Amino acid sequence: MCIGMPMRVIESDSAGHAWCEADGHRERLDMALVSAQSPGTWVLAFQGAARQRMSPLEAARARAGRQALAAVLAGDRNVDAFFADLIGREPQLPAHLAPAAPAVPNPARERV
Repeated sequence: MCIGMPMRVIESDSAGHAWCEADGHRERLDMALVSAQSPGTWVLAFQGAARQRMSPLEAARARAGRQALAAVLAGDRNVDAFFADLIGREPQLPAHLAPAAPAVPNPARERV
């Protein structure tokens, strides 16, 4: 399984790359897919390239998920703190994954 890593742009160069860092990791990323980004912008890094821009909230949530995974791999089973936005509520599916509403019968079509 491959997991992208949210990283914040630190500085860009004129060759289409940028130094990015997060969680103690620093990497020079190819920015061709997202174009040049200002310092402070969050991107999703995968195999040496920035794949998409991320909002700070998206980056925080993705980082929390990665940190939870690291905690579980280290033997910690209490990961609720990493998913505070999900505690105490039922998660909702995105609109494109939600089941379609049942069709409303059309009496005009039922006449034969």
